[in-house]
Amino acid sequence: MKLSLVWVVIAFAFLQVVNGFLDFNETELSFIEAYDYGVSELSYSPLMVGLTLITSAGAKGAVCLDGTLPGYHWHRGYGSGANSWLIQLEGGGWCNNIRNCVYRKKTRRGSSRYMEKQIPFTGILSEKAEENPDFFNWNRVKLRYCDGASFTGDSENKAAQLQFRGQRIWLAAMEDLMSKGMRNVKQALLSGCSAGGLASILHCDEFRNILPRTSKVKCLSDAGLFLDAVDVSGGRTLRSMYSGVVRLQGVQHNLPRMCTIHHDPTSCFFPQNLISNVQTPLFILNAAYDSWQIQSSIAPPSADPHGHWHDCRLNHAKCSASQIRLLQGFRIQMLNAIKGFSMSRQNGLFINSCFSHCQTERQDTWFAGNSPRIRNKAIATAVGDWYFDRAGVKVIDCPYPCDHSCHNLVFS
Repeated sequence: MKLSLVWVVIAFAFLQVVNGFLDFNETELSFIEAYDYGVSELSYSPLMVGLTLITSAGAKGAVCLDGTLPGYHWHRGYGSGANSWLIQLEGGGWCNNIRNCVYRKKTRRGSSRYMEKQIPFTGILSEKAEENPDFFNWNRVKLRYCDGASFTGDSENKAAQLQFRGQRIWLAAMEDLMSKGMRNVKQALLSGCSAGGLASILHCDEFRNILPRTSKVKCLSDAGLFLDAVDVSGGRTLRSMYSGVVRLQGVQHNLPRMCTIHHDPTSCFFPQNLISNVQTPLFILNAAYDSWQIQSSIAPPSADPHGHWHDCRLNHAKCSASQIRLLQGFRIQMLNAIKGFSMSRQNGLFINSCFSHCQTERQDTWFAGNSPRIRNKAIATAVGDWYFDRAGVKVIDCPYPCDHSCHNLVFS
C-alpha cells in the first residue's frame, strides 16, 4: 500500500504573484500542514509556546522590516537536555524589491505586530519523546523570520520606511539566548526550514564561533538547498529574485568571504556555492523534487505564459513524460551540487525522492509510523544518528517513482 500523504489545498491561498514573481509562502504551508496533520492526527494536544520579543534588539537597530522588535518562541530544556540547545530558524521566502517588501511588512513575515502569540511545537520541536526521540528535552527555540533575506541583510530604505536588518536580528537573538543560558551549552544544533534552511547554512560557522569551543555544535538545513537552476523558459527566475534580495538588503556584506572572493554576491546566496566551505558539520535534508522549487524556480507562471506546466506544477501525477524527464534532470543537478560536500566524513545527507518541502517540523514527516524513509530509516532517526555519531548518514533515494513512503504535496 502506498503510504503517501496527498495535501490538496486551494492554490490561491498560498500562491501569490508579486511583480510577476511567484511567491509561494512555504512556511505558512508548513505551519498548516503541521497543524492539520502532524497535530490532529499524531499529537492531539500540541505544546503551544508563547512569543518572546527581544527587548534589547531595538537599541541595536535589530528590527523587523517595519521597525518592530523581533522575537522567538522558547521551550526550556530539562534533565539530560538542560544544557543542550536547538535553534530553528523560521522560513518564509524573501522580498526582493520595495513593492513586495512593503507588502511583507504588513504581515507576520515582516512585523512582530502580526506574529502569532503562540505556535505549536511539533516535529523536531516536539517535547514528546515518542515524537522527537533525540531532542525532546533540549532547549528548543524557534526564531521568527521578519526580515526577508534569510537573516543576512543590513540596510534600510527611509523613503519606504523599510528596515533590512536580518543580520542584526540574528546577532541580537544569539546574544539574548546566551544571556538566558545558552552560554553554558554542551550540545547545540542550528536548524531551519526553507529560507531558514538557507540561513542555517549561511550562519552555521558563525553559530559555532559564538559558542564555547568545548561544546558540540552542528547544523541542519531542511529544504534549504535552493539551486541556481534554469527555468522552463530558459531563464533563471530564482537567480533574478536572489539578485534583487542581495542588492536591496545589503546582503553582500554578510556573505562568507570564502565564497565572495571567488564568486559574485548573488552566486554566494546559493547554497551550492557555500556548502563545501562550511567548516562546521552540516546535514542537508532535501526533497529531490522540491515543491517550492518546482513551483517558483523551475516552472513559475512567469516562465510558463501558455500554462503548459500548470497542472504538472500543482500535481506531479499530471506531469507528462517529458516534464518528468526535466524534473529528473533537476534531481541530477541537485546530486551534482552536493558531490564535494558529501565527501566530508563529518557531513550528513538525506535526499528523498518526494514532492515535498520542509520535513522537520511536520510530525508526519519527521517521526511517525508512516514517515518517509530511505533504507528503512526515518528522517528523525537519520538526523539523530548523524548528530550523536551513532552512524554516518549519507542516504540518497532512488529516482521517482520508486519511493512509496513519500508524503507528497498536491495542490489544486
